Amino acid sequence: MRDEAKAPEAGGVTVEVLATVDLTDEIEGLAGHQLRMRMVTIAPGGVFGPLHDHKGRPGTVYVLQGTITDHRDGGTTDYGPGPGWPEDRHTLHWLENRGTVPAVEISVDIVRPE
Repeated sequence: MRDEAKAPEAGGVTVEVLATVDLTDEIEGLAGHQLRMRMVTIAPGGVFGPLHDHKGRPGTVYVLQGTITDHRDGGTTDYGPGPGWPEDRHTLHWLENRGTVPAVEISVDIVRPE
């Protein structure tokens, strides 16, 4: 089993931003933030890394196709298709596709655009 601190090199991932909403005038205290929805495709053998956190960038994931392995807290959990995982300030993880078909997820999070 791969340890989360030893994530392999990232690769085999494409990310497409599907929609954003500027939250400045929507929710007090969120000036300069966006609600963002992305489609992430991880090829078989692909890795979404490196090890990363979600401090200040909470979100949630839904897996449309395939299986995504989430590495965190010294263990792994497989998701998909269907409801995925939450990403909050305590999340420290990396992802991979151990399957034979592309894994596709929809990720929705709150971000401060660069």
